[in-house]
Amino acid sequence: MSLPSLASLDPDKITPFVRDVVLPCIEFEDPCVAPGASAFRIAMRTSVIHRWGVFAEERIPARRKVIEYAGQWIDPWEAQRRWARPRAYLFRFNDDWIVDGAVGGNGSQYINHSCEPNIKVRRLGRHILYFSKRVIEAGEELTVDYEFSADSKRVDCYCGAPGCRGTINVKPKR
Repeated sequence: MSLPSLASLDPDKITPFVRDVVLPCIEFEDPCVAPGASAFRIAMRTSVIHRWGVFAEERIPARRKVIEYAGQWIDPWEAQRRWARPRAYLFRFNDDWIVDGAVGGNGSQYINHSCEPNIKVRRLGRHILYFSKRVIEAGEELTVDYEFSADSKRVDCYCGAPGCRGTINVKPKR
């Protein structure tokens, strides 16, 4: 079964929920990094870690801002509702706010998890910034440690890093 094209949908029959929540999750075409979202040349490709990934197309120096995580700011109640979607790109900013990269994202939502990432997160004001931890070579996949809570449901990790902990969740503190 093929999906309809976005242009073929009748805008008068689309509810706000479908327009803002469901449609952004449907991939009508290959996803991409929004033009101008990064100071570096980065691009979407298929990933051995999970579905799509973001890859450096040029060498990225250490400690440089690579991209900002973008999307719609929502409260935890709305995030709980959206988590049920087939694909969720939710980034917890703090206890009060979550950013949904599936709505208004710029491609940063496709940066995959790794237990040995080359990107780190910095929260500055109301910005979620991804910085390079080290030099990232052209062709290398950009990865970040998702650090899911140790108290939440375990999610297996497939990063393949030598130090993989086997889960996206952080290990409980002893």
